[in-house]
Amino acid sequence: MDTGGFVDEKSENRLYVGNLDLRINEAALIKMFSPYGKIISEDFLWHTRGPKKGEPRGYAFIQFSCKEEAELAKEKMHGRLACGRPLVVRLASEKQLEDISHDHSKRSLPEANRTRFVNGSSSGQMSRDEKVAAIKNKLKALEEDEKRDPKKQKR
Repeated sequence: MDTGGFVDEKSENRLYVGNLDLRINEAALIKMFSPYGKIISEDFLWHTRGPKKGEPRGYAFIQFSCKEEAELAKEKMHGRLACGRPLVVRLASEKQLEDISHDHSKRSLPEANRTRFVNGSSSGQMSRDEKVAAIKNKLKALEEDEKRDPKKQKR
């Protein structure tokens, strides 16, 4: 598969860490992942404008010194609870390949809502299929939340 030059050796050492609780800061993130290897960089993303300016965006990237360390951290930390939320941990290159493949059925709501620069359109508009997939994913997430916490009743 032609990845258009998006995936490089560095991205094999780089992890995407998502579903971060807003209480998790950079130091806590580094502390959680440092047992699995030498962290060479960490990109903690913040809102830069709007009403949430200065607040964490809920995801970050961590780069380890080698691919094996990154894979070990992914294996050990994916799904682990942090402040009551299961972490989503994957190789950053997996995320890039997923976007490039245009596999709409596997996209979660946040990914489906992002502007697509990969497919040549930067207009920010979603296709009908992407909108349908986003709605289905949102409904599924709501149903899962309801199953986990039956006290949350529809009003």
